[in-house]
Amino acid sequence: MTALGILYPGHFAEDDYPRIEQLLGSDIRVDLIGADDDLDRTAGDRAGWLERSVEALRLSGAEAVVWADTRGGFEQGWADAHAQVRELALAAGMPASSTSFGFVHAAQEIGVRRVAVAAPYTDDVTGRFAEFLRAGGVEVTAAHSAGQATAAEVAGWGERELLGLARAADTADAQALLVPCTALHTASHVADLEKELGKPVLTANQVTVWEALRLTDRRVNAPGLGALFTREPVVQV
Repeated sequence: MTALGILYPGHFAEDDYPRIEQLLGSDIRVDLIGADDDLDRTAGDRAGWLERSVEALRLSGAEAVVWADTRGGFEQGWADAHAQVRELALAAGMPASSTSFGFVHAAQEIGVRRVAVAAPYTDDVTGRFAEFLRAGGVEVTAAHSAGQATAAEVAGWGERELLGLARAADTADAQALLVPCTALHTASHVADLEKELGKPVLTANQVTVWEALRLTDRRVNAPGLGALFTREPVVQV
């Protein structure tokens, strides 16, 4: 049994994670550890949520941990994102990463360099996500913002809204579509989005679990979770 620790802020799309665990269909356990809303936003706040979360992680038997807030990972930039996961790894005593880094690593895994971004954020926040991706060597060919202000709003979206967001963002030259925000329910829709667009789709909660698996050196074939969980890893030369 491989146990994955996911630090998840708030109460928005938590039910994506049991769904992903079910779709993995293997000896994988996804343990969701609650974190207070917005504690990721500044370095000063991080000590609080780290202290509250680390003991729960240890009790869960997690082998790796991912901070599951895309915006919380990228908003302060590439250097701060690295500092954030270093703090988490040191405090938890296990490999650590974030959803934001998961997007970069997942794009590398499936061998794509050019992506479109379909974000529920405002334009300025989406722009910072695009900058983060570029810092990780991922070219952003287009970025579409839905302009939603709160996680609670996007948590109520269904397949129709997701498809509309995806279609608005996709471009012919994008090799994949990225959908950030762990408040979006996407676990049940990845395969349909890929069928609609004809290309890989990376979504925040899907990428979060994949990143935790990467940290534990586990690869699981799960077609229901899209191309990220079915393709062979790219060999770097």
